[in-house]
Amino acid sequence: MDAPEQARRLSGLYDDVLGGSRPGTEPRPLVAASWERSLAAAVDPELDAPPMVLEQQMVEELRASHPLRAVLPVLRQTLTTIADEASHIMIVTDAQGMILWREGAADVKRTADRIALSEGAVWSEDQIGTNGMGTALAVGKPVQIHSAEHLVRRIHEWTCAAAPVHDPDTGKLLGAVDVSGPLRTVHPAMVALVTAAAQLAEGQLKVRMAAADEMLRARNMRHLMALGDAPGALLTPTGRVLAVQPLEWLPDRLVVPEGADRIDLGDGREGLVERLDEGYLLRMPGTPVRRSRPSLRLKLLGSGQPIAVVGGREIALTLRRAEVLALLLLQPTGLTAEQLMLQLYGDEGNPTTVRAEMHRLRNLLGGGVLDTKPYRIVADVTGDVIEVQTHLRNGDLTAALALYCGPLLARSDAPALRAERDELDATLRRAVLDAADADLLWQFAQTSVGAEDLEVFEALEAGLPVDDPRRPAVAARLARLVD
Repeated sequence: MDAPEQARRLSGLYDDVLGGSRPGTEPRPLVAASWERSLAAAVDPELDAPPMVLEQQMVEELRASHPLRAVLPVLRQTLTTIADEASHIMIVTDAQGMILWREGAADVKRTADRIALSEGAVWSEDQIGTNGMGTALAVGKPVQIHSAEHLVRRIHEWTCAAAPVHDPDTGKLLGAVDVSGPLRTVHPAMVALVTAAAQLAEGQLKVRMAAADEMLRARNMRHLMALGDAPGALLTPTGRVLAVQPLEWLPDRLVVPEGADRIDLGDGREGLVERLDEGYLLRMPGTPVRRSRPSLRLKLLGSGQPIAVVGGREIALTLRRAEVLALLLLQPTGLTAEQLMLQLYGDEGNPTTVRAEMHRLRNLLGGGVLDTKPYRIVADVTGDVIEVQTHLRNGDLTAALALYCGPLLARSDAPALRAERDELDATLRRAVLDAADADLLWQFAQTSVGAEDLEVFEALEAGLPVDDPRRPAVAARLARLVD
């Protein structure tokens, strides 16, 4: 049956069912159940548009922190080109059915605006009735809703296919990916397409989760080892067990209530949990508390004064001391005096100078922060440059740009740091350009690296909407860079 004929049949069935007549055929069970849920939620079939539409500022805030932002590139690669060619739009929602992102052909987006099929509108079943996104979220599986299968009459000129996306860590619903278009564009392959896109997104999220797990293990394994032979475990912030000793004594996941210091292990025993910077340390009652180490945070990005924060005490660093700490931060296994010399001065250095500087630096920072043979940081250390690198590896550009305030020790001529600085700047720049996200491009353009980048501003000019208030500033900067 072709699309117009199918639409006419569905329209007659719709009128019969909602008009109270006995239809000759029944709606699909999926559709009938969705209509029943929607009507029970008091959705009016003659509704003009979704009753809940959020302001753009709130949409921006939700998008910035949403997990699906990290997988937008794979969704664009999978869906946007096909959607454009088929006169469809690609839509990504959150778990409540709010449209976070919408991309596709401009003429289709203009048509979609007439029914508020746009960013900020909530398309859950209880707001707008049966539709691809809302129904996929309600039933937790891919669906296609065509023409008069939509409960609201005004949407009958549309067809849509959607699939839910789940968090690979917790299994919770994160949102849905949807392809929608005018009635004439219906195609049975769209369900398979959005299903594949959702699976690819979940695969990318799983890769990012594995990278975060490995980073958590690397940074926190010492806390577990400090328990000696006593049983204990490292848990993620969501309670997944990453490492245990001995190996047989725990399930894969434990429930850690907010603020709890004791938890049920599920077999009649009780464990003690201690909050770490990332995740939890679990130990059994009666085992010794781990010896605490001083904390060290290094602020090394940007043109401002490098800072070390030791146990809450802020210490301004000279460039040379900041260079030493940056190298030790980037080489957590440690460096000898000769290795530090080469990385700081090249072949012109002297190990004696390095040893003297390390002695002064240890006195400045206090005990328990630096060790010798080799020189290394033994405090619980974090640093803005490491965090930006981690976010980039995990594909979280929003978090990376929030921390990136400029190059690594911009005034440093140390050979090793010049190489690290150039690599970080180039990696971040490439990731931002590849993401093709106007907001991320604008944020990068505000940094000293992005502010002089012609390609970044050309991408901004191409990507910003015609009525975006940032366009004049972009045009002015482009004119200066071209000249």
